[in-house]
Amino acid sequence: MLVRLLYASRAAETVDQDTLHHILRQSKANNPALGITGLLCCSDGIFIQALEGGRQAVNRLYLKIAQDPRHRDLVLLAYDEILERRFAGWAMGQVNMARLNPALLLKYSATPTLDPYAASGRVALAMFDELVATASIMAERG
Repeated sequence: MLVRLLYASRAAETVDQDTLHHILRQSKANNPALGITGLLCCSDGIFIQALEGGRQAVNRLYLKIAQDPRHRDLVLLAYDEILERRFAGWAMGQVNMARLNPALLLKYSATPTLDPYAASGRVALAMFDELVATASIMAERG
């Protein structure tokens, strides 16, 4: 059974590009063997990430993330059984927030900033889908 999990968290410390690239490299190295695909958005210390794969593998990874001291204020935004993956080509890609039009964020929230904490899971997933559709993805396909 395939599931999609969407969560948000805040970085416990400032996240620089080197740290973010390390997270992406680690995900790209580990996720294929687990059958996990997904995408990550990070802006101003807020992460929003979609994970797709088998239920047990996704649940285990989420529990590992929940115990990671680099995250705080972890919130499960959506968890659904799915028929097919949306991000099958990505072991873990990153949305390039620098290329994002702030009007897109205003479509889903009160301010032009990424704030998944102020939205329902359904709205957050719609916003995430549009972020993926309109911003370029950095990192290689996995």
